[in-house]
Amino acid sequence: MPSASKPELWFLTGSQSLYGEETLAQVAGQSLQIQRLLADSGRISAEIVGKPVLTEPAAIRRVLLEANADPACAGVIAWMHTFSPAKMWITGLDALRKPLLHLHTQLNETLPWRSIDMDFMNLNQAAHGDREFGYIQTRLGVARKTVAGHAADPALARRVDDWARAATGRQLLASLKLARFGDNMRDVAVTEGDKVEAELKFGVSVNTYGVDDLVRLVDTVSEVDTDGLVAEYGGTYRLAPELRAGAGRHESLRYAAKIELGLRRFLTEGGFGAFTTNFEDLGGLRQLPGLAVQRLMADGYGFGGEGDWKTSALLAAVKAMGRGTGRGTSFMEDYTYHFGPGEPKILGAHMLEVCPSIAARRPSCEIHPLGIGGREDPVRLVFDAAPGAAVVIGLADLGDRFRFVANEVEVVPPDQPLPNLPVARAVWRPAPSLTTSAESWITAGAPHHTVLSQAVGTETVRDFAHMLGVELLVIDHDTTTAAFADRLRWNQAYHRLAQGF
Repeated sequence: MPSASKPELWFLTGSQSLYGEETLAQVAGQSLQIQRLLADSGRISAEIVGKPVLTEPAAIRRVLLEANADPACAGVIAWMHTFSPAKMWITGLDALRKPLLHLHTQLNETLPWRSIDMDFMNLNQAAHGDREFGYIQTRLGVARKTVAGHAADPALARRVDDWARAATGRQLLASLKLARFGDNMRDVAVTEGDKVEAELKFGVSVNTYGVDDLVRLVDTVSEVDTDGLVAEYGGTYRLAPELRAGAGRHESLRYAAKIELGLRRFLTEGGFGAFTTNFEDLGGLRQLPGLAVQRLMADGYGFGGEGDWKTSALLAAVKAMGRGTGRGTSFMEDYTYHFGPGEPKILGAHMLEVCPSIAARRPSCEIHPLGIGGREDPVRLVFDAAPGAAVVIGLADLGDRFRFVANEVEVVPPDQPLPNLPVARAVWRPAPSLTTSAESWITAGAPHHTVLSQAVGTETVRDFAHMLGVELLVIDHDTTTAAFADRLRWNQAYHRLAQGF
């Protein structure tokens, strides 16, 4: 399964030798206290790793090159504790390839008005040093996030964590291997895309495998291993009576277990963190993988239906960003609308593949006809999504660039039970309204396959897009269709100019 190890954020403190050893020792001690304030907040999802105070160009360049080379390092936090002349940082920042957060803080929360003297001023002058550092970052065109405030403020820690989670997603994407079983659905436009450009831009390697490469592994799964996984299903989900041992459809459940075991083996042995399937290309598979896909997504794998590798890669990254929150993220598709009476809403689902991490309660494991694909009835988990704030994210290839579109939504219970809809589903109210959301989404050319996340918020998505240098359009409570159309036109001009001539 994808790595669950905690990523590292390297904490760099800038100063200069002018102040002398005694002052630099104070700088080092206060830097450690700031690191502890962040770590002890319990709000930062990555491990903060302190580095020695940096006071000269060679050391700065060396540590930033080391950050580039260390796969455990997801990003770098820099703080100019005193005054670090920014020319010292030019060659290091120019070489940096990891995400950068500029932390603008200080150890003291309040000023000691009666005792303050020039020694205090010289030591605690991040207000001075960080402005110098900001200038050189802007002069060099360094992409970064700047966060200002006291390190003990929970709001600051939350913003740092938003960035840290984005850095975690970017780190995963940079080394992600994605397996496509077959091609994408025939005649569909939005699931196409430039896989070479995706590897250049994101780092993800996308390659296609014959479905029968998977079938060979499915066919070699032992009965003993199948017994063990079927028993796990029974202990984890509410099994439909016809799927239980001795019942008429139990063999279908066993075959679903063999698909999962074969698919896990393929992904593990190949080092893949994401995959796609396509109901038009099933080779020797007797069922379209449903239950297996849902369970793999719950373990952190990316997935896209109908060969949609872009959404699969995006899902893998967002899963990594949301790790440890206790909230879910899933492959999703806007399926149909409720325009009224009452509040307009969207009903999202897919043929089978919605992740149980977003389930409101214990899923039911069921078997039903699919009516598409021409194979045996597939086994799947059925549930309603848990209510709560969420974001729906799409990734499109526009030909000259990639584009993210995100819509802030509120997942809500269905207005009425859905006894005849045999798939997992989510119902949500999109901001600012169904009509404005749909018009803006369609105008942006955003895809019908998406990632729905209750674990990751808009700020993290912004940071993620910024790190990747990818356009992001957000549909939120302030969106109007006219302003959104204007933003699209401005973005078109900006991104064309940014590519150069």
